[in-house]
Amino acid sequence: MKYRVVGKQENSADCIVCGLKNELGLKAAFYELENGEVMAIFRPREEHQSYPGRLHGGMAAAILDETIGRAMMTGNRKAWGVTVEMSLRFMKPTPLNGELRAFGRVTRDTSRIFEGSAEILLPNGEVAVSATGKFMKMAIDKITDFTGLDWKVTPGKSDPTEVEI
Repeated sequence: MKYRVVGKQENSADCIVCGLKNELGLKAAFYELENGEVMAIFRPREEHQSYPGRLHGGMAAAILDETIGRAMMTGNRKAWGVTVEMSLRFMKPTPLNGELRAFGRVTRDTSRIFEGSAEILLPNGEVAVSATGKFMKMAIDKITDFTGLDWKVTPGKSDPTEVEI
């Protein structure tokens, strides 16, 4: 199915997942889709490997953690969460040096907790890694001192307008 991209989410400067100035980071871009899901686009490099040519499981966990967390932000930029628990399933080797996509969604939302799921898809559409997680909702000022951080939407030349899942 094809879905329209309805918005792009912010990137930070130093985050290991979305930080645009972090030389070792994934530099992932996050997009909100018309179906309510979030899509991450990232290009893992040699610095992100475990076995040669394969994405490290910890880096897969990091992108899926952030993708689920950002799914809660869809339509509400003040919705922040702290990971309480997360479970991953590794099904296929995840390659380096090419574009990959992760898709995430909120599956349960209460006043204090939200739950979600996400997966990294290989270029052929197969699921490489899937995750489920539980997050506690918290105000950003309870999580960190957010003042002065470089947190903004950064348009890119290759930002998609639609995606096929």
